[in-house]
Amino acid sequence: MDYRRLADGVAKAIADGRLRPGDRLPPQRAFARRHRVAVSTAIRAYGELVRRGLVVGEVGRGTFVRAAPPHPGSVLAEDSGRTPVNLELNYPVADGQSELMARALAGLARPDVLLEATRPAAADGTPGARAAAARVLARPGWSPDPDGLLFAGNGRQAIAAALSALARPGARVGVEELTYPLVKAVAERLGATLVGIGTDGAGMLPSALETAHRRAPLSAVYVQPTLHNPLSLTMPSSRRAELASLLRELELPAVEDTTWAFLADGAPAPLAAYAPERTLLVDSLSKRLAPGLTVGFLSVPGEYGEEVARALRSGAWTAGRFNLEAAARWVEDGTVEAVTAAKRVEAAARHALVERHLGGFRVRTDPSSYYCWWELPEPWRAEPFAAAAAAELGIAVTPGSAFAVGAGSAPDAVRVGLGSPPRPVLDAALRQLAELAVRGRGGSGLATAGS
Repeated sequence: MDYRRLADGVAKAIADGRLRPGDRLPPQRAFARRHRVAVSTAIRAYGELVRRGLVVGEVGRGTFVRAAPPHPGSVLAEDSGRTPVNLELNYPVADGQSELMARALAGLARPDVLLEATRPAAADGTPGARAAAARVLARPGWSPDPDGLLFAGNGRQAIAAALSALARPGARVGVEELTYPLVKAVAERLGATLVGIGTDGAGMLPSALETAHRRAPLSAVYVQPTLHNPLSLTMPSSRRAELASLLRELELPAVEDTTWAFLADGAPAPLAAYAPERTLLVDSLSKRLAPGLTVGFLSVPGEYGEEVARALRSGAWTAGRFNLEAAARWVEDGTVEAVTAAKRVEAAARHALVERHLGGFRVRTDPSSYYCWWELPEPWRAEPFAAAAAAELGIAVTPGSAFAVGAGSAPDAVRVGLGSPPRPVLDAALRQLAELAVRGRGGSGLATAGS
């Protein structure tokens, strides 16, 4: 029997509800005996289920049905979610931000201005957009060259364009061993292989990066030095300097994702300040302002400029001119600065809720972060916990397997997004999740590792 037909049968059982999130599949040898196929065929069938995102393998434990099989669609579009309280999506909103944004857009309503703002824009935007972007991206110790700026429709597209320019099919791309899930999806589309690089409390380990590159050359590195998603780590300046030195030595380009760095007031200068000729910095307005009307930024060294611009054009990822004009006005009139300040205050208030409800658990976060990494207590595993939270509480959290790179055991942790729901809703949701964690799996009806 073809392994894909076997995988289709399991997929149908999952879709029909005969296999529920958290259920453990039989060992591959037992599966092979049951279906009278070779063990190698069973292994390929399980691999196909992993590829489809329907199951997750945990070393030493087995293979389990994932909490939430992904919906079909572009890897660049995040699912809006169907769970009443969605702590997977993470779009912080500050009080009064719509009123601030509306004032800047009023000038675009004039017919002559609107006509100009709806014309096509190139990958490098407009002079006004480049000047505004340089202003919003500037940090103490670093400011981008406006002539090296390119624009995407959003931050996810900026990441995809940068990686497309650097990683050809078959390429190896180094990433932190826990990384932004979109990067995993982009790499799959590109035919590139992600290589998990070890980390410690200061972020990516240069020694681990060097070892991985010496073993088989990497084409690029993707790294989140400030408020790493999902761990909220911020790399100190000494580690950034060490990493930059290694990038130069290995002649290795890095994609630096600073999407959440706007929250970390006082963080070290970006990696781009330490290795400007090797670092493609990406950022976005979506978290600073709003997800629906946004712009992705890329600060690109001259050597890579044309290749990234080509990737933006071929992927249809260039920013719309209206968005560029709106973004420039929001920067110039102080809207971005005001909303950013408000979101920093709100982050601190939401972090206090984490301390109130999850303070007795092992949680990794930062007072300025809009997410936390919760290492679950025994006997919970991540996938069954996420499934129980959704089924029993109507609360969506992201299991650790979504962030894990490589074939190792997925961490028994979940990422909890703090930004999207109103604060009272978040308060109640965190309380319910804490109660679920203490209550254990006894009443969930989900399979345990030994079932």
